[in-house]
Amino acid sequence: MQAAMAGFALGLSLILAIGAQNAFVLRQGLRRAHVLPVVLVCAVSDALLIAAGVAGFGALAEAVPGLEWAMRLFGAAFLVWYGARTLLSAWRGGGALQAGQEAGSLRAAVLTCLALTWLNPHVYLDTVVLLGAVSSQYEARLAFALGAMTASFVFFFSLGYGARLLAPVFARPVAWRVLDLVIGLTMWAIAAKLLLG
Repeated sequence: MQAAMAGFALGLSLILAIGAQNAFVLRQGLRRAHVLPVVLVCAVSDALLIAAGVAGFGALAEAVPGLEWAMRLFGAAFLVWYGARTLLSAWRGGGALQAGQEAGSLRAAVLTCLALTWLNPHVYLDTVVLLGAVSSQYEARLAFALGAMTASFVFFFSLGYGARLLAPVFARPVAWRVLDLVIGLTMWAIAAKLLLG
């Protein structure tokens, strides 16, 4: 139980910070658009990455020269594109961005979510390398992994479905424009950090 609680606490602390993936889940939750598939993609992806880290993939990722830089480059390129798209949406505004309205196709939502998850090198560094390294301190590594996986499911389902509590705020088009502005700038800041870090 101690290993499971440690895994839950560390897993939750790693995904609480606002990032590209969390901003996307929040946006989908506010729109009530494809929330279940999006939160499942995030949580299941995290579970796979946690399992890989606990199984020792983190050491392999560190051993391959250039892998981290390639991951940073591809991740930054995607974040620049997605940030530009979101900033353009903030600039245009418009009535299409209303809480509760279906937005975009399921395929587009899932592909965007997969890209935000799997092209983000911080996911590998935090989830695979860091969680994998910390899990090695526990005899009950499986319990640690299950605790971290549980944290991921709890967080993403809470974020995706809890976002609707903010729906009254986002009934106003200006709130959507501000959200898009913040998300776009966040994406660009993360991309810059990836390239300069």
